[in-house]
Amino acid sequence: MAWRIARDALFASHPQSPVPDDRRSGFAGMGFFPHDPSWRLAATVEPLPAANASHSSGAMGSSISGPDGVFTTIGVAVATRGKHEIRLPILWLQAYGGGLFLPFRDATNGDETYGGGRYLLDQAKGADLGTDVDGALILDFNFAYHPSCAHDPRWTCPLAPADAVVPFPVRAGEMAP
Repeated sequence: MAWRIARDALFASHPQSPVPDDRRSGFAGMGFFPHDPSWRLAATVEPLPAANASHSSGAMGSSISGPDGVFTTIGVAVATRGKHEIRLPILWLQAYGGGLFLPFRDATNGDETYGGGRYLLDQAKGADLGTDVDGALILDFNFAYHPSCAHDPRWTCPLAPADAVVPFPVRAGEMAP
């Protein structure tokens, strides 16, 4: 995939790469699960009722102690894979570059993937596949990637909240560094 090649090139050479300087020259690229088209899902978005939205703002846990930013839960992405329903909160980043943010955890965390979860949507970084022709939000887990703190603890990253869980293994996207 062109996305993987470009991402690996940035990680190996960019001055702001999350890969530590002493490991960049030997960086051979990230490991990925085999591409699986069944992990490209069309999700409906259930907006939160206005009465609940005001109670959903708050600081999110991060890779170091303390909050890493303020997010507002604005809705829930609901998708189906096989017989399983997946419900993940959609967050709005209040600071930094703003935009939608969708981190998640799953049964691979801490073993095959980073323990703090992975990211699926991050509009502040351009990680967003948009919607399909019917207006459904595209969630392609083949593009799931790790936060920068998975590579080096000098980075502070928001971690997936407790309710952002796919209740089974997601063997798609990036594997643990």
